Amino acid sequence: MADSRERAFQNDIITTLSDQGWLVGKASDYDKVQALYPEDLIGYFQKAWPDRWEKFCKGNPQNPEQVLIQKTVRELEKKGTLDVLRHGFKVPGVKVDLCSFKPDHGMNPDTERRYNANRLRVVEEVSYSPHARTGDYNPRLDLVLFVNGIPTATLELKSEFKQTVEHAKRQYKKDRPVKDPVTRKPEPLLTFKRGALVHFAVSQDEVAMTTRLNGKDTFFLPFNRGTADGGAGNPRAEDEGSYATAYLWEQLFQKDAWLKVLGRFLHLEKKTEEDFHGNRKTKETLIFPRYHQWDVVNHLIQTTREEGAGKRYLIQHSAGSGKSNSIAWAAHQLAQLYDNEGNKLFSSVIVVTDRTVLDSQLQDTIYQFEHAQGVVRPINRDLGNQSKSEQLAEALAEQTRIIIVTIQTFPALFDALEKYPKLASGRYAVIADEAHSSQTGSSATKLKAILGGDLPEGEEISAEELLDAAVSARKPSQDISYYAFTATPKAKTIELFGREPDPSQPRSESNKPEPFHVYSMRQAIEEGFIIDVLRRYTTYAVAWKLAHPDAEDDEVDSKKARTTLAKWVRLHPYNISQKVEVIVEHFRENVRHLLDGQAKAMVVTSSRQEAVRYQLALQQYIQDKGYQDVHPLVAFSGSLPPDDVIPEEVTETSSLLNPGLNGRDHAKAFETDEYNVMLVANKYQTGFDQPKLCAMYVDKKLKGVECVQTLSRLNRLFPGKETFILDFINDAQDILDSFLPYYNKAELTGVSDAQVVYDIQEALDAEQVYHWDEVEAFARAFFDPKAESSKLSYYCQPARERFNKRYKLLHDERAQVRAARKQAEADGNTIGLKQADASLKEIDEGLDQLDLFKKNLGSFVRTYEFLSQIVFFEDSELEQLCVFSKHLLPLLRQEVLDDDEIDISELALSHYRITKRKEHELRLEGEDDPDGLDPITGVGTGKPHDIEMKRLSEIIEKLNDIFGAEVSDEDQLHFANGIADRVRRDEAVMAQVNSHSTDQVMHGLFPKRLTDLVLDSMTDHEKLSMEILDNEDNQKAFALLILRLLTEQRREIMSWVTPDP
Repeated sequence: MADSRERAFQNDIITTLSDQGWLVGKASDYDKVQALYPEDLIGYFQKAWPDRWEKFCKGNPQNPEQVLIQKTVRELEKKGTLDVLRHGFKVPGVKVDLCSFKPDHGMNPDTERRYNANRLRVVEEVSYSPHARTGDYNPRLDLVLFVNGIPTATLELKSEFKQTVEHAKRQYKKDRPVKDPVTRKPEPLLTFKRGALVHFAVSQDEVAMTTRLNGKDTFFLPFNRGTADGGAGNPRAEDEGSYATAYLWEQLFQKDAWLKVLGRFLHLEKKTEEDFHGNRKTKETLIFPRYHQWDVVNHLIQTTREEGAGKRYLIQHSAGSGKSNSIAWAAHQLAQLYDNEGNKLFSSVIVVTDRTVLDSQLQDTIYQFEHAQGVVRPINRDLGNQSKSEQLAEALAEQTRIIIVTIQTFPALFDALEKYPKLASGRYAVIADEAHSSQTGSSATKLKAILGGDLPEGEEISAEELLDAAVSARKPSQDISYYAFTATPKAKTIELFGREPDPSQPRSESNKPEPFHVYSMRQAIEEGFIIDVLRRYTTYAVAWKLAHPDAEDDEVDSKKARTTLAKWVRLHPYNISQKVEVIVEHFRENVRHLLDGQAKAMVVTSSRQEAVRYQLALQQYIQDKGYQDVHPLVAFSGSLPPDDVIPEEVTETSSLLNPGLNGRDHAKAFETDEYNVMLVANKYQTGFDQPKLCAMYVDKKLKGVECVQTLSRLNRLFPGKETFILDFINDAQDILDSFLPYYNKAELTGVSDAQVVYDIQEALDAEQVYHWDEVEAFARAFFDPKAESSKLSYYCQPARERFNKRYKLLHDERAQVRAARKQAEADGNTIGLKQADASLKEIDEGLDQLDLFKKNLGSFVRTYEFLSQIVFFEDSELEQLCVFSKHLLPLLRQEVLDDDEIDISELALSHYRITKRKEHELRLEGEDDPDGLDPITGVGTGKPHDIEMKRLSEIIEKLNDIFGAEVSDEDQLHFANGIADRVRRDEAVMAQVNSHSTDQVMHGLFPKRLTDLVLDSMTDHEKLSMEILDNEDNQKAFALLILRLLTEQRREIMSWVTPDP
């Protein structure tokens, strides 16, 4: 009969460990007082270091075994288990090493012999307390794992037939105290750093672990593989003879794997943390890898060892996955990697990141592994007289094992390698943190071209040879391996770094590239490492109408007019002021008090102009209300000139906008209590971690990766945190659709079509803006190291002149035809009108075709540079056209002429309303399989569009129908509600309004008072005031509207004070 009890489960684990070479010990041989298994401590040192043992015995002739135990215990209490295992200790005349880790290569038989001398032992039912009292206090652990007599792990087991992993956790918290409850003396086996390094709660279904027992405050992390569909937990056992958690003892506790965890994964992290009240303390945390971290690093190292240099790896790990530690472990182990012949695989590992924290983190972590300086060298700024490229060259020449560069300093790598050709003979691993686009495309090609070169030093080379080298550089280099870590891979990233399920077959619809390793957003949310930010997502509806009564009603490009009018509304002070009111009041009511008053919010705007207007409006609103608890900070790039709202030229450091900033970094200033609302325009929407960020107010169209990255600023954990998103623009379903591809594994809908490159080339050639002999001449000059730079502009000039001449001719012709059309319209000449319309259509199509040519130049460069990294074209014509197009494009600048501008100087915002639409709980789980990410399959996105000419009044009417569907006369702005409010303050007028009929009121004080108020409003609302004053019918209609507003409010008040019968 099969046994479902915990004991049978325990025996199965011990049997597997024994089969893998673990020794099985007796609890009676365990030394409770010293927390050691003495037999293995002494036995290992004697076998691994016989010469040292002999010397130790001579120095300690009286019971050397007991002296070794005493010395070891002293060091364990002083330095901790991890340090003693890794680095040993010294006694007079002898270095005591108590563990041997697997050597990087098998060239040294002595290190191999010592490694094989390690003793790994499992002991069951360990009564571990030296303070045990019979019948009162005698705690016992199911399993303890020792390495050379030193405890490294403890396990509490539970059978799912009776209890779960939660019961095991509870047992650690309640029944495994780190101090004797009576004497308060420490339990050495469970003491942080001094005792076992990690404690596992294990059932047949799940595993959890902690490196620090702390009673009821013990915090366990999951150590689960994740389900087959990307969720928390584990997949079902592979067969009936196994368990879902068998990976723990079959893989992690496998002897080589466990020693590698102790030698190259575990590390002590020290962080200075600040509590709610600003008190700072240094917290020590022993970092043990979570399953996906341990798994991805091992897979990367093993696969790289098997495949050698020159491959690409895409790691899709969600926010909350601990990418910084994964990158640190991967970088260190790649830097230590040797091939089968004992040669180092990489000269240097180059980490490209925007995280400054990674510099110190890598250095601190790796120092614990090796106790060696200079293993890591960050290059992020000029140092003394050394430029970044010179520092890089020095680091590469010294074969510094790990070099950290930022996105901004990455180009200095190319400079360093170009200046010092000898460096190009090395092999390099490039780890891209968040797989930024600047690490792919032309930058990556340049890196490969430099590193892949094997040209003899000092030898003359021709432009043709360099062109051939550039074409060859498009192939994946055998000297560079790329490791791309990202939470949100774009389609291009998957195609560039992903790998086919069947590498022996070409890419196809059934063999699409995919990530090398995945830790999904879903698993991170379900395991509690990030917050699901879509759980509290509220949409707002903005409705408005425009008035344009007195302006000329010219025909304009309808598409351009719609864009212009929409932008005008977005920047309108009233639009922004109404949203500011919603934001501030929501923040004060729902957010400000969270996290003991330290909660923060972010406002995401569409442009720098909007961000500045928002900041000015926020400052004004806060001042008008007298609020002392809302402190905004605005962040944007560059400078903005003054306009009708912004009084002076401003930057993000201007005292007008951020008076208390005083030159500080925005992110650091936002960490303080001085600021709690940050307004951003294309800044801090990616890579910005602020755990206290609780709310986001979105006034920008978001989709795809940008949507996920922006809203994910809220997902960092903080005790007591709640999150809110208020969205003024986006549709809830669109937001959900953006998140879904990244909830589990990101997948492509297909593969890119390489033929697109030739399609774009044909489209460019057909325009006859350039002649091919000019392209060839330009390319020869470009690739000729001795050519003068003047040749580049010389060979571009003919194409530039042709483009400009054609553009100007069409533009001048359009002005003439427009004048003729206006005259035909005035004369009632229908035939002339039709002819003019036909001519205008042809001219506009010609202009649009030239605009499309410019777009296609850029599309060609981007598409070729991308696709040439995954498809080997072997076509020098494409390389020639690529460098030519890249230089021609910026020369084709066309100034916008005045007659193309749409006159909106007479435009007025007549109606406006903002309303809360719905509170959503957007659920990512349970959705159908999302649409995948689309590859390149067409000739860019640019197509000539038929320019539709419409009168501006028609366009405004159409926009009013669309955006004003939810507004009524009651929603007129300052003009209606504002005037009604002022009428209410006139007691004499209101006495008549409240006591008489409409006809009587219209013959009383009300009309005269209304006219006075409209006249008073002329300064701010001249156009609307004149529209009313100039027309008797308008005056009467407006008066009736105001009366309706006044009487409706009276009815509402009466309904409040008069109870229903």
